[in-house]
Amino acid sequence: MVLSNFIDYDTLRVIWWVLLGVLLIGFAVTDGFDMGVGALLPFVAKTDTERRVVINTIGPVWEGNQVWFILGGGAIFAAWPPLYAVSFSGFYLAMFLVLASLILRPVGFKYRSKRDDPKWRAAWDKALFVGGAVPALLFGVAVGNVLLGVPFHLTPSLMPIYDGSTLGKLFGLLRPFALLSGVVSLSMLVMLGAAWLGLKTEGVIAERARRIGTLAGAAAAGSYLLAGLWLLVGVKGYHLVGEVVADGPSNPLLSEVARGGTWLAAYVDRPWILIAPVLAFAGIGLCVLGLRAGREVTTLLAGQLSIVGIISSVGLTMFPFILPSTVDPNSSLTVWDASSSHKTLFIMLVSAVIFMPLILAYTAWVYKVLWGKVTEEHVTDNADTVY
Repeated sequence: MVLSNFIDYDTLRVIWWVLLGVLLIGFAVTDGFDMGVGALLPFVAKTDTERRVVINTIGPVWEGNQVWFILGGGAIFAAWPPLYAVSFSGFYLAMFLVLASLILRPVGFKYRSKRDDPKWRAAWDKALFVGGAVPALLFGVAVGNVLLGVPFHLTPSLMPIYDGSTLGKLFGLLRPFALLSGVVSLSMLVMLGAAWLGLKTEGVIAERARRIGTLAGAAAAGSYLLAGLWLLVGVKGYHLVGEVVADGPSNPLLSEVARGGTWLAAYVDRPWILIAPVLAFAGIGLCVLGLRAGREVTTLLAGQLSIVGIISSVGLTMFPFILPSTVDPNSSLTVWDASSSHKTLFIMLVSAVIFMPLILAYTAWVYKVLWGKVTEEHVTDNADTVY
């Protein structure tokens, strides 16, 4: 008997759907505070020394945090190839903007302090701001478009076809609900970045970060609530029609999908998923209270809890859909028809079981080694060796 047969195909698909969510959450809770700190840079640091303090709170860890981004992209490519092909085809320019913004970050870190020139450093500070704020916003816009549905259809040979020009695809993503989702993402990560600065800095920088983070938390809660209400009354959901063949072939055109009703009907069918938005609001509330009270570690953990809740609520609300189509609902990608083969998913699962604990252990060790605050004295005394 083939070893992979010990786990059913449908079970493997669900496992990899969960693992994809774990990787996305891992990226958001680690690299998310990096982006939040970048977006906060012009507002919490007024002098060159203060800006160097802020930059050096994330300078030693941002590269390791981006491993989760690479893992997530790799998982989509290997475990969900139709999702990779369809999403990258439609979101091409948006993905390019995200990658261009992310590329600004390492260049900014490396080059900012190479010259003692105010104009030079100010230019790279703007680049670091763009590298934090733009991806934080666009990731949320992408999630909003997934909930709305994407204008594509599949040919009989499963080739994705999008309507409109390349620029039209980009501007077509900027729909009101998608922009609101971008606000949720940006405010959530700014709040997380503020919690990180509250942990890693002291004095006026920490005070400014906590003040702005409190406002960002309020914006995150309000925009998340508004997005939920919008989903209830203004966004059509999707549902599978007829019997679902969970262990069938990966061909979305073999499924019948209807559009109508609301995504939030999932909370009637599966009431237990209500835990996700509860965690989201609880995490935001605890993070805001922690910022106001000046608490450090628990505040950061609460901010990360809110991210777990918000991202989980999207996945659990949409299940089993991964990428719905507005042009041809039957072309929509679901957990049951958009995965790699049974054998591929099993081999990947074995690899994940081996390597994920190593990645987590190494990440924990790095944070332990780099624990402690970044002070102005440290930056001044090591001006030639720190960012």
